[in-house]
Amino acid sequence: MAFTADNLAADDRFLAAILHCADQMLAIYRESPRIASIFAAQQRWLMAHAGFALHYGYSDDGKSGGLYSGRFIDFAVRNDIASRNTAAAFMQEMLAYRFLRPVPGPDKRTRYLEPTEIAEQHFTRWLVAHMMILDGLDGGERADKIAADPSAMMAAIQPLIARAIIGSEAVRNPGATFNLFNWANSGGLVMDYLISRLPEFPRTAERVVLGPLSLREIREQFMISNTHLKRLLMQAATMESIGWTEPSRKGDFWLSAHFIREYWNYQAAKFAIIDAAAEAVLGPAVRDEPQARQVV
Repeated sequence: MAFTADNLAADDRFLAAILHCADQMLAIYRESPRIASIFAAQQRWLMAHAGFALHYGYSDDGKSGGLYSGRFIDFAVRNDIASRNTAAAFMQEMLAYRFLRPVPGPDKRTRYLEPTEIAEQHFTRWLVAHMMILDGLDGGERADKIAADPSAMMAAIQPLIARAIIGSEAVRNPGATFNLFNWANSGGLVMDYLISRLPEFPRTAERVVLGPLSLREIREQFMISNTHLKRLLMQAATMESIGWTEPSRKGDFWLSAHFIREYWNYQAAKFAIIDAAAEAVLGPAVRDEPQARQVV
């Protein structure tokens, strides 16, 4: 059986997985800020998943497979991912960055598109990174199986993931503070950075102190303006989700337990979806070892 969200949310080992996942997303950003900008906010991440799924043949409109602008925009609007203008702008941006390119299609009146090699490579890396984390929890070999034939595995597994995350309230709306960061420009990266600094998370704690926080380091690392960053942090502070141990943003920086739980539960829901998709394509990750699934 694949991991469930409840299973992962209750497993203390999953904290290390969360921290590793945050580090992986930050590493992708440092290597390629443009490609990582796709993961920097939930709306862009959902649109990217939608585009790949349509390219790989996913259909929820009764039409034949394939990715083209009109179909992508309709899909984004129908699934409450983005407005028509936002979806259209995203497609143009992906073409300008050469993450998409035109290809011949069955209808010569339609301009079909496909992800370029660099886009597929980075999305495959995202998938493999998540599989490696799941493998670390139960000793499975998901990542190795995907690496053996990455193009075929992406085409089979990614549409299942996309369909499930687009329909998941736990992934799309895990909590007010998570939503604040993940819908802000570069806010998802800032949130990953903050979470990556967690030393531990005692479940009975009301907050966890991270130590000194350099706003300058965050601004320079994620190319975010001082005004935007301060506004984001102050909104979160007003919600009592983050703060400092001394007045006027002095002293050590802390994260509230409810903010950490929102992030934890989001990751649990997301990883459960990814594991279910992997099991549907690859079969059970662990055979005849029920103890591997027990919560520690």
